[in-house]
Amino acid sequence: MSEGVKGGFDMGLLDDVGTAYRRYAAGDCVFVTEDEGDCMYLVRSGLVEIVAYGTVLDRVGPGGMFGEIALIDGAPRTASAVVVEDCEVAPITREGFLTLVQRNPEFAIEVMRTLARRLRGMNEGL
Repeated sequence: MSEGVKGGFDMGLLDDVGTAYRRYAAGDCVFVTEDEGDCMYLVRSGLVEIVAYGTVLDRVGPGGMFGEIALIDGAPRTASAVVVEDCEVAPITREGFLTLVQRNPEFAIEVMRTLARRLRGMNEGL
């Protein structure tokens, strides 16, 4: 599990893909385990917890991302995303993801950093 809220993505890059933000209230689920992974999310404001089997795996705040694994591999969601504080998120479709990667390679590096951080956190928990 991570130690606190993670974030750092430059939300200004979303102008490249014309993303419309979605708002969620505390207690809402952005997605649940086994949902189709048709997009990933970038947090503009608020706080979202990533939960699997009753365990909080990560806490994602402004500038952070979640849902990228299912978007990348096309498999169903392996965890749920539960809103802890009212939030606004930007859904990024597969097409939008590819556009961001092509126009700004640093975006791909940020996604890889997020995946690496989560993998390290899981390994430390073993």
